[in-house]
Amino acid sequence: MTTLASGTDTLTRDALTVLQPGFTGTSAPDWLLRRLGEGLASVGLFGRNIDSPAQLGRLTAQLRAERDDVLVAIDEEGGDVTRLEVRTGSSFPGNHALGAVDDVALTRQVALELGRRLAECGVNLNWAPSADVNSNPGNPVIGVRSFGADTDLVARHTAAYVTGLQAAGVAACTKHFPGHGDTAVDSHHALPRIDVDGSVLHARELAPFRAAIAAGSRAVMSAHILVPALDPDRPATLSRRILTGLLREELGYQGLIVTDGMEMRAIAGTYGIERGSVLAIAAGADAICVGGGLADDETVRRLRDALVSAVRSGELAEERLADAAERVRALARWTASASAQASASVAASAPDAASASASASASGGASTGMAADTGPGFGAGHDIGLVAARRALTVTCSEAYEPVGEPPFVAVLTPVANIAVGDETPWGVAAELARLLPGTETGSFAGGDGGDGEDGRNGEDTAPAALTAAGDRRIVAVVRDEHRHAWMASALDTLLAARPDTIVVEMGVPQATPRGALHIATHGAARVCGRAAAEIIAGH
Repeated sequence: MTTLASGTDTLTRDALTVLQPGFTGTSAPDWLLRRLGEGLASVGLFGRNIDSPAQLGRLTAQLRAERDDVLVAIDEEGGDVTRLEVRTGSSFPGNHALGAVDDVALTRQVALELGRRLAECGVNLNWAPSADVNSNPGNPVIGVRSFGADTDLVARHTAAYVTGLQAAGVAACTKHFPGHGDTAVDSHHALPRIDVDGSVLHARELAPFRAAIAAGSRAVMSAHILVPALDPDRPATLSRRILTGLLREELGYQGLIVTDGMEMRAIAGTYGIERGSVLAIAAGADAICVGGGLADDETVRRLRDALVSAVRSGELAEERLADAAERVRALARWTASASAQASASVAASAPDAASASASASASGGASTGMAADTGPGFGAGHDIGLVAARRALTVTCSEAYEPVGEPPFVAVLTPVANIAVGDETPWGVAAELARLLPGTETGSFAGGDGGDGEDGRNGEDTAPAALTAAGDRRIVAVVRDEHRHAWMASALDTLLAARPDTIVVEMGVPQATPRGALHIATHGAARVCGRAAAEIIAGH
């Protein structure tokens, strides 16, 4: 194990150990390396830190040269939420697509392959999977990040994902406890509230977390949500009743408890990150995730000092901080031993491409017989993600449908992306259609309902612009969570009235009745989902 810098007392080391900060840049700044020498034990990576697999490997090696047992964490759900492929879109469909297929063996294979890629780059803790039951179809932050709205389905796929990811030697961090699926507010912006009784919570929200615990999930992430049936006063991240009483004592979970990002407004805008961090550790959390928006040494210093001061004032028990720090170190020890065993495990469990393709055809998937996903960067050379994306498609074809004969016009009706997904990751079918049908043109058309940061324009303004841009070309209308955006539904109505031969690709959670000459529900907006849909449209 790494020898820590002399002059750092035990209390200060423990306060640093429980922090999981981020940073800017594609190499580790000097302040971060210095903090690792003083006791910092975890680092969080985001899309801003990653350019390529080789660069990421160099970065993690740089961190381990300073501290060999460092936990390197990332928010890599696959699907819409990707950091590995933030500039190209993911090579893996997300949870909702896997839930639509409902093949737990496939989910495990996808998680195993994703974990293998993370491990190859030196990442050993993944803030995934989402175990939230998407019971509120209007949920603005979960949606396709959930396996679905059925509790049993979410539970079995959560367990499969945890098993697959950890077979690659990467610790799973199941989130967002006790369940973020029945919310109508994004906790990045405000504090959500779930007003259901305890019996519903135990039967619905908690079941997937029980499955994750049974599967051996090494970490669980708390949610910044207020659940009055469990604690009427404090959000889950800051609630001893929820983190210690429910998760530790009632559910019997003994692994690491990680907070969601403390800079999110649900905490930062109500308690502040310093006060919130103290309350979280006191409530039973073991690691403070911070750095999605706050990514500097000043933030680390402030949080370290707040924890140390809380211990010295008697507000936070020193034994609780020491216990939290030891749980971080225990997870680091597990990742070291798991990575040593993972090569043999992955070799024994790796999916056979031929049998996977045969399975896709047998299951009614839209397999094209292509051997591999040849997308850029992290996605090259493996096909399990593409196989899964093809199997996840739901295709509805009208009797009047005629195949696309010429390069079409792709009209993308673009909502504002939530912060977890980010707006820097490309999505849709346009790029893949242009590859299959050279000459394909595209246009992005934004509207708004006055919420989620949208600009308030309605569908009547949006559709005419798309029709004018399309001219005589066949239209492929791409929508994302149409049911959540009245302007989008209105625009699509107008497009279909004017051009009944329009093809509709729904890349969010499909709720509306399928419409258009051809309707393709992809159950997610990842690049690989766009490729699977483009193959159908182009007849490949």
